[in-house]
Amino acid sequence: MSYPESTQNIQSLLQSDPLFVFALEAEASHEFTEYEPVYIGVGKINATYHLTKAILERKPSVIINLGSAGSNVHQRGSIVCCTSFVQRDMDVTALGFEKFQTPFYEGPTILHYGLSVNDLAEGICGTGDCFVTEHTVDAYDVIDMEAFPIAWVAMREGIPFLCLKYITDGADGGAAEDWQTSLHLAASALKKVIVDLSR
Repeated sequence: MSYPESTQNIQSLLQSDPLFVFALEAEASHEFTEYEPVYIGVGKINATYHLTKAILERKPSVIINLGSAGSNVHQRGSIVCCTSFVQRDMDVTALGFEKFQTPFYEGPTILHYGLSVNDLAEGICGTGDCFVTEHTVDAYDVIDMEAFPIAWVAMREGIPFLCLKYITDGADGGAAEDWQTSLHLAASALKKVIVDLSR
Protein backbone atom coordinates (compact mmCIF):
# COMPACT_ATOMS: atom_id res chain seq x y z
CA MET A 1 0.00 0.00 0.00
CA SER A 2 1.22 3.49 -0.81
CA TYR A 3 -0.39 6.83 -0.36
CA PRO A 4 0.24 10.11 -2.17
CA GLU A 5 0.41 12.47 0.79
CA SER A 6 0.86 16.16 0.11
CA THR A 7 3.67 18.17 1.64
CA GLN A 8 1.03 19.94 3.75
CA ASN A 9 -0.03 16.62 5.31
CA ILE A 10 3.60 15.75 6.05
CA GLN A 11 3.94 19.14 7.71
CA SER A 12 1.09 18.39 10.11
CA LEU A 13 2.53 14.94 10.92
CA LEU A 14 5.92 16.48 11.69
CA GLN A 15 4.30 18.93 14.09
CA SER A 16 2.65 16.14 16.10
CA ASP A 17 4.73 13.23 17.47
CA PRO A 18 7.29 12.24 14.83
CA LEU A 19 9.80 9.46 15.43
CA PHE A 20 13.13 10.09 13.71
CA VAL A 21 15.05 6.90 13.02
CA PHE A 22 18.71 6.59 12.03
CA ALA A 23 20.91 3.52 11.83
CA LEU A 24 23.93 5.36 13.24
CA GLU A 25 24.46 8.46 15.31
CA ALA A 26 27.05 9.58 12.75
CA GLU A 27 24.27 9.91 10.16
CA ALA A 28 22.42 12.40 12.37
CA SER A 29 25.45 14.17 13.83
CA HIS A 30 24.36 17.11 16.01
CA GLU A 31 21.73 18.25 13.51
CA PHE A 32 18.82 16.24 14.93
CA THR A 33 19.40 16.44 18.70
CA GLU A 34 16.22 18.45 19.21
CA TYR A 35 14.12 15.62 17.70
CA GLU A 36 15.40 12.95 20.12
CA PRO A 37 16.14 10.45 17.34
CA VAL A 38 16.32 6.70 17.81
CA TYR A 39 19.47 4.92 16.65
CA ILE A 40 18.56 1.40 15.60
CA GLY A 41 21.95 0.03 14.61
CA VAL A 42 22.99 -1.68 11.39
CA GLY A 43 21.02 -4.42 9.68
CA LYS A 44 17.47 -5.74 9.49
CA ILE A 45 17.33 -7.50 12.88
CA ASN A 46 18.59 -4.47 14.79
CA ALA A 47 16.19 -2.23 12.88
CA THR A 48 13.15 -4.38 13.60
CA TYR A 49 13.87 -4.77 17.30
CA HIS A 50 14.76 -1.18 18.14
CA LEU A 51 12.00 0.33 16.00
CA THR A 52 9.32 -1.89 17.55
CA LYS A 53 10.53 -0.97 21.02
CA ALA A 54 10.46 2.75 20.15
CA ILE A 55 6.94 2.53 18.74
CA LEU A 56 5.66 0.92 21.92
CA GLU A 57 7.28 3.62 24.04
CA ARG A 58 6.52 6.72 21.94
CA LYS A 59 3.43 5.91 19.81
CA PRO A 60 4.52 8.22 16.97
CA SER A 61 2.35 10.10 14.47
CA VAL A 62 4.85 9.35 11.70
CA ILE A 63 8.07 7.35 11.38
CA ILE A 64 10.87 9.16 9.55
CA ASN A 65 13.85 7.07 8.48
CA LEU A 66 16.81 9.22 7.49
CA GLY A 67 20.27 8.09 6.55
CA SER A 68 22.86 7.25 3.95
CA ALA A 69 22.55 4.92 0.99
CA GLY A 70 24.27 3.88 -2.21
CA SER A 71 23.01 4.17 -5.77
CA ASN A 72 24.35 3.84 -9.28
CA VAL A 73 21.25 5.62 -10.64
CA HIS A 74 20.77 8.67 -8.42
CA GLN A 75 23.48 11.30 -8.20
CA ARG A 76 25.83 11.31 -5.24
CA GLY A 77 24.93 14.09 -2.85
CA SER A 78 21.26 13.95 -3.80
CA ILE A 79 18.38 13.01 -1.49
CA VAL A 80 15.97 10.32 -2.64
CA CYS A 81 12.53 9.73 -1.18
CA CYS A 82 12.08 5.96 -1.01
CA THR A 83 8.47 4.87 -1.40
CA SER A 84 8.99 1.19 -2.30
CA PHE A 85 11.16 -1.45 -0.66
CA VAL A 86 12.51 -4.95 -1.30
CA GLN A 87 14.58 -7.40 0.70
CA ARG A 88 17.46 -7.67 -1.75
CA ASP A 89 19.05 -10.59 0.11
CA MET A 90 15.87 -12.70 0.23
CA ASP A 91 16.38 -15.44 -2.38
CA VAL A 92 14.40 -18.68 -2.14
CA THR A 93 14.10 -19.16 -5.90
CA ALA A 94 15.48 -22.69 -5.51
CA LEU A 95 12.13 -23.64 -3.93
CA GLY A 96 10.08 -21.95 -6.63
CA PHE A 97 9.52 -18.59 -4.96
CA GLU A 98 9.93 -15.27 -6.74
CA LYS A 99 13.20 -13.40 -6.20
CA PHE A 100 12.93 -11.20 -3.10
CA GLN A 101 9.71 -12.97 -2.01
CA THR A 102 9.44 -14.09 1.61
CA PRO A 103 8.25 -17.70 1.59
CA PHE A 104 4.65 -18.27 2.72
CA TYR A 105 4.05 -14.54 3.23
CA GLU A 106 1.06 -13.30 1.29
CA GLY A 107 2.24 -9.70 1.00
CA PRO A 108 3.80 -8.30 -2.17
CA THR A 109 7.43 -8.87 -3.06
CA ILE A 110 7.88 -5.13 -3.45
CA LEU A 111 6.49 -3.23 -0.48
CA HIS A 112 4.88 0.03 -1.61
CA TYR A 113 4.54 2.10 1.55
CA GLY A 114 5.90 5.58 1.95
CA LEU A 115 5.09 9.26 1.82
CA SER A 116 6.30 11.15 -1.22
CA VAL A 117 7.80 14.63 -1.12
CA ASN A 118 7.36 17.28 -3.80
CA ASP A 119 10.52 17.96 -5.81
CA LEU A 120 12.40 14.89 -4.51
CA ALA A 121 13.13 11.94 -6.75
CA GLU A 122 11.42 8.72 -5.67
CA GLY A 123 13.29 5.45 -5.39
CA ILE A 124 12.94 1.74 -4.74
CA CYS A 125 15.16 0.79 -1.82
CA GLY A 126 16.81 -2.62 -1.73
CA THR A 127 17.59 -3.56 1.87
CA GLY A 128 19.95 -6.36 2.85
CA ASP A 129 22.50 -7.43 5.42
CA CYS A 130 25.58 -6.72 3.32
CA PHE A 131 27.43 -3.64 2.07
CA VAL A 132 27.19 -3.52 -1.72
CA THR A 133 30.23 -2.70 -3.86
CA GLU A 134 29.06 -4.25 -7.16
CA HIS A 135 25.46 -3.26 -7.80
CA THR A 136 24.12 -4.80 -11.01
CA VAL A 137 20.43 -5.34 -10.19
CA ASP A 138 17.71 -3.27 -11.89
CA ALA A 139 14.90 -4.12 -9.46
CA TYR A 140 15.90 -1.33 -7.07
CA ASP A 141 17.89 1.89 -7.40
CA VAL A 142 18.77 2.74 -3.79
CA ILE A 143 20.72 0.40 -1.50
CA ASP A 144 20.70 0.33 2.29
CA MET A 145 20.65 -2.08 5.23
CA GLU A 146 17.60 -1.08 7.33
CA ALA A 147 14.71 0.56 5.44
CA PHE A 148 12.65 -2.50 4.47
CA PRO A 149 11.87 -3.69 8.01
CA ILE A 150 11.18 -0.11 9.11
CA ALA A 151 8.68 0.30 6.28
CA TRP A 152 7.18 -3.14 6.96
CA VAL A 153 6.68 -2.51 10.68
CA ALA A 154 5.24 0.95 9.98
CA MET A 155 2.78 -0.55 7.50
CA ARG A 156 1.75 -3.33 9.89
CA GLU A 157 1.18 -0.78 12.65
CA GLY A 158 -0.66 1.65 10.37
CA ILE A 159 1.81 4.46 10.97
CA PRO A 160 2.66 6.88 8.13
CA PHE A 161 6.24 6.45 6.93
CA LEU A 162 8.72 8.84 5.35
CA CYS A 163 12.09 7.56 4.13
CA LEU A 164 14.75 9.95 2.89
CA LYS A 165 18.19 8.71 1.87
CA TYR A 166 21.28 10.79 1.16
CA ILE A 167 23.30 9.13 -1.61
CA THR A 168 26.89 8.83 -0.41
CA ASP A 169 28.31 6.36 -2.92
CA GLY A 170 27.76 4.55 -6.18
CA ALA A 171 27.48 1.04 -4.71
CA ASP A 172 30.62 0.23 -6.67
CA GLY A 173 34.26 -0.54 -6.04
CA GLY A 174 34.82 2.79 -4.28
CA ALA A 175 31.70 2.56 -2.13
CA ALA A 176 33.40 1.94 1.21
CA GLU A 177 35.77 4.90 0.88
CA ASP A 178 33.09 7.19 -0.60
CA TRP A 179 30.63 6.34 2.19
CA GLN A 180 33.12 7.23 4.91
CA THR A 181 34.15 10.53 3.31
CA SER A 182 30.59 11.64 2.44
CA LEU A 183 28.76 10.57 5.59
CA HIS A 184 29.32 13.89 7.39
CA LEU A 185 27.43 15.68 4.59
CA ALA A 186 24.27 13.63 5.02
CA ALA A 187 23.00 15.11 8.28
CA SER A 188 23.01 18.76 7.22
CA ALA A 189 21.43 17.97 3.85
CA LEU A 190 18.68 15.87 5.44
CA LYS A 191 18.06 18.49 8.15
CA LYS A 192 17.45 21.13 5.48
CA VAL A 193 14.74 18.99 3.89
CA ILE A 194 13.04 18.35 7.23
CA VAL A 195 13.12 22.06 8.14
CA ASP A 196 11.61 22.95 4.77
CA LEU A 197 8.87 20.33 5.21
CA SER A 198 8.06 21.63 8.67
CA ARG A 199 7.34 25.17 7.49
